[in-house]
Amino acid sequence: MTTKERYLSAKEMYAAIGVDTDKVLEDMKKVDLSVHCWQADDVGGFDQKDKELTGGIQTTGNYPGKATTPDELIADLDKAFSLTAGKHRLSLHASYAIFGEGEWVDRDSLEPKHFQKWVEYAKERNMGLDFNPTFFSHPLASEYTLTHPNEEIRQFWIRHGQACIRISQYFAEQTGTPCLMNIWIPDGLKDVPADRMGPRARYKDSLDQILSIDYDKSKVLVCVESKVFGIGMESYTAGSAEFTMNYVMKNDLVPLMDNGHYHPTEMVSDKISSVLLFCDKLALHVTRPVRWDSDHVVLLDDETKEIAKEIVRNDALDRVLIGLDFFDASINRVSAYVVGIRNMQKALMMAMLTPNKDLKELQDTQQFSELMVMQEELKSYPFGDVWNYFCEVNGVPEREDWWREVQKYEEEVLSKRA
Repeated sequence: MTTKERYLSAKEMYAAIGVDTDKVLEDMKKVDLSVHCWQADDVGGFDQKDKELTGGIQTTGNYPGKATTPDELIADLDKAFSLTAGKHRLSLHASYAIFGEGEWVDRDSLEPKHFQKWVEYAKERNMGLDFNPTFFSHPLASEYTLTHPNEEIRQFWIRHGQACIRISQYFAEQTGTPCLMNIWIPDGLKDVPADRMGPRARYKDSLDQILSIDYDKSKVLVCVESKVFGIGMESYTAGSAEFTMNYVMKNDLVPLMDNGHYHPTEMVSDKISSVLLFCDKLALHVTRPVRWDSDHVVLLDDETKEIAKEIVRNDALDRVLIGLDFFDASINRVSAYVVGIRNMQKALMMAMLTPNKDLKELQDTQQFSELMVMQEELKSYPFGDVWNYFCEVNGVPEREDWWREVQKYEEEVLSKRA
């Protein structure tokens, strides 16, 4: 059977339970994933040479072919995007500024012109851009940033945040789509703190100062991201879940939840519905924590599927801003991109291929036996036939066929890098 014939067979099966697969294919084309730039170069960036990763950021492995220049990073992104269907955005960190020959400014003096190459890249590909201030891997970030007790250092990072807002607005104006600007800091303590309130008070004041500049809130969607702990911050982080959620609620910002930034027994999928009841929008960093915030490549695992279900079943695809956040230096980095992007898309498609209204009705009428039966039987429905047809009609390889393209790219491009 051809891919289309298998699809038509699956279409009949899904139609019998009230699911329109043709509509699912159209809806999937509208899914807007924000893909992070830092998988291809192990979070290296371009603003400092030979810098050490700090702030609890670590990459493990030394697989050959890492991007070390803007052109190499762009080539790797393009290759990954060519193997994935649907819409994409590009999420940049401030450390990916691109300077001209003999030019360099520190992070508190960054300007839109230092990201002009990225704007041109996005406009040529009809992509939106998202942005992240980089509060790590810098000489002034060796201890603290926005919570620093040294006022001079704290003001440096406040100016960095303000510069990033201006850059984000430029991105929005140039691409014609709002820019999500996410603030995350690694500030915390390895051991039991003597003062929890003081650093959080300084963090609050720093955020207040960053947001005090004039900017268009319809163009710059500011997020504040929490974290439970990190390497060197095992006992305390200033930006806890309670701090960030209260701050965004009070200041009408966008909450951002990273599913690696909570206690191992906490599930972001369980939190989505609660946040959507009180916030117009929610941003996500979808990753795969293995016992802690280890940012493994996203798989089609239970939590990824549950996150997708919560977005789709609550008609929140236009309210939840889905971003990816992972990096793995032990495998082919382009392959990591493709696996992660396609798995997030697969999870969303599986959720769309679910008769969600009927399942809700079974729950509301307490028909729990039938609900269990349907939830389990749906797991063996021919989702793969719909997915493969989605790939075919969008001109990207089906099943594992994309891997041969990556192998060819590794042989012809990646293997020749120093």
